[in-house]
Order: sequence, then structure tokens, then C-alpha cells
Amino acid sequence: MAQWSGNDANDRSIPADLLQQVRRLEIRTRRTVDELFGGEYHSVFKGRGMEFREVREYIPGDDTRSIDWNTTARMGVPYIKKYEEERELTVMVVADLSASGHFGSSHRRKTEAMAELGALLVFSAVSNQDKVGLILFTDEVELFVPPKKGRSHALRVIRELLFHPARSRGTDLAEALTTLNRVQKRKAVVFLMSDFLTEGYETPLSIAARRHDLVALQLLDPRERELPSSGLVRLEDSETGQSMLVDTSDARVRAAYAESGAMRQRQLEALLRRVKCDLVSVDVSESVVDPLQRFFLKRERRR
Repeated sequence: MAQWSGNDANDRSIPADLLQQVRRLEIRTRRTVDELFGGEYHSVFKGRGMEFREVREYIPGDDTRSIDWNTTARMGVPYIKKYEEERELTVMVVADLSASGHFGSSHRRKTEAMAELGALLVFSAVSNQDKVGLILFTDEVELFVPPKKGRSHALRVIRELLFHPARSRGTDLAEALTTLNRVQKRKAVVFLMSDFLTEGYETPLSIAARRHDLVALQLLDPRERELPSSGLVRLEDSETGQSMLVDTSDARVRAAYAESGAMRQRQLEALLRRVKCDLVSVDVSESVVDPLQRFFLKRERRR
């Protein structure tokens, strides 16, 4: 597993044209974060728990369950322990770079939508002084960037999301989640970005959902749900290279294709409900901002 843990944006030089693309994405997404999300991100995700602040003398009306009996015995009068919510979060972005992400039937590929989503999440975290880390995976974990604070670190995370050259074409979501569970010991907010076109990851997903605040961001392309009537079309699996000739003018073929996609979606939704993991489905042919904002508002109402 590759790992990077540099301290600032100069640790590894970024070519000027790539840096310009990162900065353009930063400007666009930071404006969205400031204008649309505001305090929603801050209010939706809780800190890691309650942090001890002080011991003070008991005041009538205080919760008696907070009495510090050792101090009370020593001082001869009741004392209580005071806690406050630990607001600093660790945010982990876990992103699927497998070959299926290069598919795009409209103006944008899934990988491009994923990078924009990642940037929105990273800058939301940075604006709230949270740490951000990154795991990039295909059928292996290709990169782990340990969580850190700061704008230069955020730009490095986004650069990796945009330009990391994937070594493999396949998907192993189980390996990515197993790595997350191993390297991130403390509770984190985890955004898992993938098209979820894979199987066999239920157990590590369940473990991750118990340990962390896990949110699945599913990247969907309209052509993965339904086929247009376009005559004979050769469909190819981008990860395996296998292909087949399909007569899309046949209504039965289109119906079977749509039902297969719908069944796969129902199975994913059922699995995520079972492990209590939130799902945000993002149509890459449309705005990535709207579903994320709806999710923030929905989570805020649930609190």
C-alpha cells in the first residue's frame, strides 16, 4: 500500500497546469461551501465524544450522575465533573478509482463528479478546522494520506483525487474498508465514494459502520439504469474487458437491463439500511451539490 504523509503542498511538486486545475476547483467548491452549506456541515456531524473540561462544586439542579465521588470525599462537599462536546472531527474520504469510474454518457465521467464531491467535502471540513484523510483504491489500496488539518493539505488531497494514476482496473471494496478499519482507530466521519458495482464487502462494511459515521456516496450514470433504443450496441465491462453485442432496439432487452439495474440498487439500499449506513445517490449527469445539500438538511432534521 502506497502512503504519503508530507507536511505541506511543497513536499511534492505539482506541475503548474495541474495546480491551476486544482485551484480552479478550489475556487468553485469553496464558493459553494460558503454560500450553500454554511453551518449545515458543522451542525450535522458530531465530534468524537465528550471531552473532560473541569471539576467544580455542585450547584443545586446539576445532574447528580456527574458527581465526582473522589473529589467530593476529599473536599467534604459535592463536586461534579463537567464535559463538553469535542467538536474537532476527523473526516476520511475513501474513493473508488476503478475503471468503471471512467464511464460517462453525458458531459461528465463518474471520476470527475467524484473529484468535485470530494472537494466539497474536503473544504467543508477545512472551513471547520477538521482533519482530512484519504484512501484511494481499486482492487488494492493504492494510496493512504493520513488525516491532517490545513489548506495546503486539503489541496494535496484534492490533487490526489483528481490526478492519481490508478495502477489497476478492478474493484475491491472489502480491502479498502478493511484498511480503513485498520488505520483509523478513532471514530471518524467517513465518506465512501463508489459506484458499488462489486460484491463481497458486507462484513468490513458492517464493521466500518459500527466504528464510524459512515456515509455512502454512490456515483450513478443514467445509462447504467436504462438503455436507449440505438440498434446493435457492443457493451463492454470496463474492469474485465469482457464485451457482448446487444440489440437495444428490442424492448425486452431494455426491460431486462433496467430490471437488473433496479435489482442491484434495491440490494445495495437494503444492505446499507441493514448496517445503518446513510446513502447519497448522485447522478453524475446532474449537479453534485443538490443531493449533498439535501443529505445535510435531512441529517440535521434527524438530530
